[in-house]
Amino acid sequence: MTTQTRQTPRTGASRHFVLAAGGTGGHLIPAFALAVELEARGHHVALITDERGANIPGKPEGLTAHVLPAGRFGKNPLKWIGGIRAVLEGRSMALRLFDAFEPSAVIGFGGYPALPALLAATSAQVPSVIHEQNAVLGRVNRLLAGRVDAIATSYEKVDRLKAKHAPKVHLTGNPVREEVLALRDIDFPALTEEGLLRVLVTGGSQGARVLSQIVPDGLAMLPPALRSRLQVTQQCRPEDLDAVRTRYAEHDIPAELGTYFEDMHERLADTHLFIGRAGASTIAELTGVGRPAILVPLPIATDDHQAANTREIVKAGGARMIRQEKFTPKELAKQIQALAQNPASLGNAAHAAFNCGRPDATKDLADLVESLGGIDLMDVIRVGETAPRGAAAAVRAQPSTRDEDMAA
Repeated sequence: MTTQTRQTPRTGASRHFVLAAGGTGGHLIPAFALAVELEARGHHVALITDERGANIPGKPEGLTAHVLPAGRFGKNPLKWIGGIRAVLEGRSMALRLFDAFEPSAVIGFGGYPALPALLAATSAQVPSVIHEQNAVLGRVNRLLAGRVDAIATSYEKVDRLKAKHAPKVHLTGNPVREEVLALRDIDFPALTEEGLLRVLVTGGSQGARVLSQIVPDGLAMLPPALRSRLQVTQQCRPEDLDAVRTRYAEHDIPAELGTYFEDMHERLADTHLFIGRAGASTIAELTGVGRPAILVPLPIATDDHQAANTREIVKAGGARMIRQEKFTPKELAKQIQALAQNPASLGNAAHAAFNCGRPDATKDLADLVESLGGIDLMDVIRVGETAPRGAAAAVRAQPSTRDEDMAA
């Protein structure tokens, strides 16, 4: 763990907060967004993660990352001893950090690196919050749900969340990057019967081979009048680039390929149709901006959470979901035609996706976090359709009910 100079707590509104997140973009992107918001409000923020998380692109300048050991618990009980030992070591290191940093609250974003920090918060009696990005409560968050003071969710319905924890659940949404959220104020790109149809294809930070195998041939099966209008941008794994480039050339479909696009928000701005995985950050960005999509959930995702993530946007009409085992070129072409049969169809789907967005997620989560640092708790749960998104009513905090066993 990096060394930390003891800081004297400031009076007034300025407080200290610790964010803890596993080493993937899905956990860290919302943590980074919250860090920026809290620092803009005059607070001091520290990050606890693992080696991988410390190197994730996008970490705000000046945000110190403290690397702690984080044990993993697989299906083999023989490996649990090492995992428990690592968690206890990480917990001790987190307690030393808390002694120096004196946080007003600790906020966990899931992933095993968050576990030692939240256990330390319980031990030190520091208020704590967990944020769940997916529509299924993750394993670490399930372990911590009974111990924390508040649970922030990204969806109205979250599977594996016990009813007894309902009094401390707050629907905030999933924070997204400011440069993406800024696109919400820009109209869906104009689309005419003869104009270019811009398609963006991504498979998460590492790409997805199934998209490379299916999408070019699926696009080639579209009616000639629609196929001739295509302009494709696709992210691929490095080892798949040449094969995908060859397929698009054979189909005479213009396509820009890359393993990583640093300007993804700019490409999303011009996109008429997205094709890709259904990770939490992807859904949050699509609904934040308002872009129609064809989603192919990762079949090996824990608890099938990517499929659960699609429920809200699919029900609203903003996306189509295709299970990977049914994701064929023919099925893809069929779903694209259903969405893009005319400009109005895509525009309506974009509007439906837009209406699923929660653009105030970062501010609502920051309000919730600040409430544990000394002000009244802000209830940011949206009540059905009776309250506009982003509305927040001030209420007193519910009493904390901490379970004493890990299996809450």
